[in-house]
Amino acid sequence: MKNHKFCQSCGMPFREDPNGGGTNADGTKSAAYCSYCYQNGSFTFNGTLKEFKEHCRQKMIEKGISKFIAWLFTRGIGRLDRWKK
Repeated sequence: MKNHKFCQSCGMPFREDPNGGGTNADGTKSAAYCSYCYQNGSFTFNGTLKEFKEHCRQKMIEKGISKFIAWLFTRGIGRLDRWKK
């Protein structure tokens, strides 16, 4: 599996992940997903792409990121591996 620089669910750079990536079911680090999106082999948020984008936007705003920048960062989520159809 390819190592990514960004989470393939939310787009967050792995360098920003305090845990260095999510975990697979066997406890190994995920090469594709961050710890906010993926734990123990399962996604932490299960909903539509639209719902997930709003969830991410709200989390960024809670961390002090401006509404505009949060909106801008969520625009490309649909192009990530998790969301491609």
